[in-house]
Amino acid sequence: MMKKATCFIGGILLLSFIGLKVKKNIFTYPEYWPKPVYDIIKKPVTEEGFQLGRALFYDPILSKDNTISCASCHLQASGFTHIDHDLSHGIEGKIGTRNSLAIMNSAWSDSFMWDGGINHLEVQALAPLTSDVEMGETLENVVRKLDTIPFYKKMFYKAFQDSTITGQRVLLGLTQFTVMLNTYNSKYDKYIRKEVGGEFTAQEKNGLKLFRNNCASCHTEPLFSTNKFKNNGLAVDTTLNDYGRMKITQNPKDSLKFKVPTLRNIQFTKPYMHDGRFETLQEVITHYTNGIQQSKTLSEELKDPILLSHREKVDLLVFLRTLTDKEFLFDKRFSFPKALITQK
Repeated sequence: MMKKATCFIGGILLLSFIGLKVKKNIFTYPEYWPKPVYDIIKKPVTEEGFQLGRALFYDPILSKDNTISCASCHLQASGFTHIDHDLSHGIEGKIGTRNSLAIMNSAWSDSFMWDGGINHLEVQALAPLTSDVEMGETLENVVRKLDTIPFYKKMFYKAFQDSTITGQRVLLGLTQFTVMLNTYNSKYDKYIRKEVGGEFTAQEKNGLKLFRNNCASCHTEPLFSTNKFKNNGLAVDTTLNDYGRMKITQNPKDSLKFKVPTLRNIQFTKPYMHDGRFETLQEVITHYTNGIQQSKTLSEELKDPILLSHREKVDLLVFLRTLTDKEFLFDKRFSFPKALITQK
């Protein structure tokens, strides 16, 4: 059974986002899930706001040279992350310093980016939008460009009851879309809900048991993440010298700690880790069984080796594939909006 968030009209959003036209809150999530961190009651998602955000998400006009959109690094079919290269690519052929994190179930996060440098969903988009190696643009210039396009004047009017375009409204529009990118209809979910299509094989059941015994302390069900930062024993890539969370806190105790990513749709979110060093899940499992690098900040859960036989590794991999939600990966609601071509 699903539960719908109650509609709250007149809520004041984090950055004084006032005037969102509320007809119906379309945000839903399973009733057995924890309450979202993002206040979906005071900040409801509307169909008009969602469609505005969807257009903005797929439009390269948000970048300095009009070549890179949010979707360039966050492809739906790969769980809203990129594919085929380890580090994100930006304008003018520039290469970033980290692998793009998948955008899924963001309403349950209290920090964003691999190092947690952003602490609220409504301002998350500012980081890639203004990064010199990503979109390289300013919010002020984005507003100026959008303000010259009748299509967007109409979209903002539908969402906010007037056609005024501001930086705050651009960010809220993007949030209205990304907060809806929720995945909870995998085979695993159907197994938990005892629904048709969720029958686990003996191998999948054993993989789930192995997962709960060895992985769940960091990748906790049902979100398969904890919103925490951990050092998972990766050797430092000397070409990047990325020390993770310490970049933000300047605390040596946070050295080599990165945000624990969700494992949902993990079959399609390769490459893996903050620097995209692993191409396959087999490589990831091998790292955790015999590739851990000892250091002062290594996660307590990894100080003792994880011992798995070849068969157990296969069973674990088979279970991880049950986290794939094909309904989410191919949901047309989240795909490129044809209106960007036909009406813009």
